[in-house]
Amino acid sequence: MPLNQAQTYLVCYDIADPKRLGRVHRLLREQGIPVQYSVFTAQLTAKELGRIIAGLVERIDERADDVRIYPLPSRPETTSLGLQYFPDGVLLIEKGKDLLRALR
Repeated sequence: MPLNQAQTYLVCYDIADPKRLGRVHRLLREQGIPVQYSVFTAQLTAKELGRIIAGLVERIDERADDVRIYPLPSRPETTSLGLQYFPDGVLLIEKGKDLLRALR
């Protein structure tokens, strides 16, 4: 992937310590959109992904915490069941291949 081309990622985490959990959540909130507890989606270039990974490495305990980053296809097929949660003011809109963050 070219350094300036963004790709959508799903970032999931299980952090054992509440202090580290807060730090990880704040870091991911800067670049991504929370879609469930401990799950974010983010449009990232390779450089941005590298920064996120470096920030996560600084904030987690690799012996106790689990962070997973999954690249998503450009047009993922999804099924959603039950209550859908997005923070107030966040609306996801599909436009072409990009997920946009739109404020209401």
